[in-house]
Amino acid sequence: MDLEGDHRAADARVVDAGNARVAPSTCLDRVARLRRAGVILGHQLRVDAAKLGRGLEALLSVQVRPHRRELVGPFVERIRALPESRTVFHLTGPDDYVVHVAVADMADLQRLVLDEFTSQREVARVETRLIFQQWDCGPLLPLATPTAESG
Repeated sequence: MDLEGDHRAADARVVDAGNARVAPSTCLDRVARLRRAGVILGHQLRVDAAKLGRGLEALLSVQVRPHRRELVGPFVERIRALPESRTVFHLTGPDDYVVHVAVADMADLQRLVLDEFTSQREVARVETRLIFQQWDCGPLLPLATPTAESG
């Protein structure tokens, strides 16, 4: 059962699932317990960025110098507040952040990088990668528990 798919119908599909092999009330109770336990965090809507006039998406790899705790919070909050920002990742390795952005066109991307990123004193470098296409992957499943046979 894919609980990550269409969230509007998730409860109904769980109850309707012929392969659940439990009563509908039991299915709904299990989903409610997963929500209370924090396994199900909420629901998200997906929007078509191109239909909102933001047909160019990119990943910006950003180095911040100095990379200190007191800069992390304000930097992330400033980036999250930008209307072009879709997702921000804080990383290990040579780049400190990857920011997924959606903009109108190349000129808008250049404006964003120059005015909102490289103009900031703490930003040492920005590397831009255009996104040609994106796919969703399958549902996130729990790790398999090793059996006695598999060691």
